[in-house]
Amino acid sequence: MGKTLASPHFIIFPFMSHGHTIPLLHLATLLRHRFITVTIFTTPVNAPSIRDFLRDASISVIELPFPKDVHDIPPNVENTEKLPSMSYFYPFARATKLMQPLFEQALSALQNPPTCIISDAFLGWTQQSAQKIGIPRYFFFGMSVFATTMYQLLGIERPHAQTISLEECFTFSSFPWLKLTRNDFEPPFGDLEPKGPAVEFMMEQGISFSKSRGMITNSFYELEPRFADYFNKHLWPKSWCVGPLCLAKRAMISQTDETWMQWLNNKLTEKQPVLYVAFGTQAEVSAEQMQEIAKGLESSNTCFIWVTRQNAMEHLQGFENRALIVKEWVDQNAVLNHKSIKGFLSHCGWNSVLESICAKVPILALPFMAEQHLNARMVTEEIGVGLRIMPRNGSVRGFVGAEEVEKMVIELMEGEKGEMVRKKVKELGEKAEEAMKEGGSSWSTLGLLIDDACARKL
Repeated sequence: MGKTLASPHFIIFPFMSHGHTIPLLHLATLLRHRFITVTIFTTPVNAPSIRDFLRDASISVIELPFPKDVHDIPPNVENTEKLPSMSYFYPFARATKLMQPLFEQALSALQNPPTCIISDAFLGWTQQSAQKIGIPRYFFFGMSVFATTMYQLLGIERPHAQTISLEECFTFSSFPWLKLTRNDFEPPFGDLEPKGPAVEFMMEQGISFSKSRGMITNSFYELEPRFADYFNKHLWPKSWCVGPLCLAKRAMISQTDETWMQWLNNKLTEKQPVLYVAFGTQAEVSAEQMQEIAKGLESSNTCFIWVTRQNAMEHLQGFENRALIVKEWVDQNAVLNHKSIKGFLSHCGWNSVLESICAKVPILALPFMAEQHLNARMVTEEIGVGLRIMPRNGSVRGFVGAEEVEKMVIELMEGEKGEMVRKKVKELGEKAEEAMKEGGSSWSTLGLLIDDACARKL
């Protein structure tokens, strides 16, 4: 009789940030559906919300203490949402490396030996941990293939080296129709000679990428086929498109008594279309800019629900019937899937873009940071599921005026261009659903990924 093989055991280690964690929890759910044993590593502060989100006792959650008394990080912070500002981000990310000895100790104590590690791209040190025990590591990069390709090509081809200003257009040889500027890339990455903590950190992660087994991407082939094909033919490492991961857990929107849900239900009864407004949890937007956006929304005469933690809403008194300001966390998927929502004014974080496409809601792009400017280009110019609000200075970065907000909100909600992007997002939303169904592109790719991990070839 041959020896019985233990079931595949996938280790998942998300970065301690809401937007990085949720997609990997969706992936954990999908893996459990394929009868894979899943163990998630996190810290004590993050563990309760992870368990609450999963609601699946069959997925183990192991807690590792977050490093204490680290220079440049406020005490007792274990999630980027609690950082006083984004200037603390890279010291925080670097501090996670101090968890490596305890992580490796916990791995060696597991009864069912791990098959592979799937960890966030910012946890590059987990590559060493995987190599020590002879298993593959896949890193999760929470960006589109489009944005990842653009950043890689910027470093390889350096077309921006010929530009004089941040606003001068350049193209890449493989994608000549794309007109980009240095301002489309997050500083300092668009600089001619980028340097600083962000660059040093990403170069360090780049070394771990090259040693990994591949990149897990929260996207689907039909959304960006040209870029997916190009990436896997010309760039590194291999990309596995297994999304949109938000479809792993369908939004339950009918059984809540939340105030915002009641408000949206009322708007639906009144046949009033609603614009959803949210800029994520990390973007640092000035009070002046927030108030300018609010003025534009007010002038548009559109009903809107705005989810924000910032206190820049004082002058919004007097038209509460048309607007609802929500200052606590809401289930964005549930909001977007409500039948009253007809548009999404978004920062274009990649999770938000995917959730909007899956809900078949067109996007009004207003990017602020990270790769959001490239996402905005993709949403409006490449896949045509949204329109864009442009700053007063004519650049892709700068102060946005109330008049532009008003004009573009009306265009999205009532105009001809709005109708065109509404039609396109419906088509792509249906393709997203097909990709995740049995036999679909992402469903099949996840199967290939599982097979690849189980082959245990490093």
